[in-house]
Amino acid sequence: MKTVAVIGLGQMGTKLASLLLQAGMEVHVWNRTPDKAASLASHGAIVADTAAQAAAAAEAVVICVHDYAATHAILSGDGVKAALKGKLVLQLTTGSPQDAKELAAVAREVGAGYLDGAIQVAPEQMGQPDTTILVSGSRAAHADARDLLAALGGNIVYLGEDAAAAATMDLATLSYVYGASMGFFQGAALAQAEGLDVGVYGGIVEAMSPSFGAFLRHEGNVIEKGDFAISQSPLSISVDATRRIEEAMRRQGLRSELPALIAQLLRDAEDAGYANEEFAAVTKILRGAAAPTSVG
Repeated sequence: MKTVAVIGLGQMGTKLASLLLQAGMEVHVWNRTPDKAASLASHGAIVADTAAQAAAAAEAVVICVHDYAATHAILSGDGVKAALKGKLVLQLTTGSPQDAKELAAVAREVGAGYLDGAIQVAPEQMGQPDTTILVSGSRAAHADARDLLAALGGNIVYLGEDAAAAATMDLATLSYVYGASMGFFQGAALAQAEGLDVGVYGGIVEAMSPSFGAFLRHEGNVIEKGDFAISQSPLSISVDATRRIEEAMRRQGLRSELPALIAQLLRDAEDAGYANEEFAAVTKILRGAAAPTSVG
């Protein structure tokens, strides 16, 4: 595809349009506030007066706006849905799995191909070999969009024809990001309370992150295979470790809700009989399987 419309020119939308221009594509842009298109116009983008005009001029329409409510508001504008017929719609607005399903249904109704995408990096990290973008939807649409997607990032992960898959995986990766970040901040609070250099702590975490990522990949394979025989780390070790973290936070007078929750989940897994299985067996508790019964 050589002709693309970009709808939405926030920080990410502007970056997307810029990358597509750099890839030699004809790029039509539209934004609710036209002044945001000025810098792109100076680099060759064609500024449309309406979203319908931008969509009508392109083979593919990339949407990157604040939320799905904004997307639906744009699609309800005069002539927009009609302009999408026969086009590929690539939705890169962050939303829920249900949002993705609903927009995929709209695309089918108007006769457009549909891909739902989830960008895993910040705007300044776009267009790099390791830029990760999750996409799901029509296999044919994915094949048609290969050149377009390649201009945006080097690690395009196609998750299949279920339009909701990218949004679901986005929530999964964000669970890791927020969980790891809050764990990091918790550790920073503990280190600082003990008079340690938090910058040194950050360096240690950075150095250990690649090997820890490899460990988590292993644990993911354990979960996928359903074989929880001990292979890397017995769950029992983490029961003790999380108890010590909770105790240390309490002794320092620091908020302990997060370490207490983590420690409790692992104790629940131990009580359910998973202590002598791989650490990943805690997912059985998270799924609600074999939850321990209260006593007394």
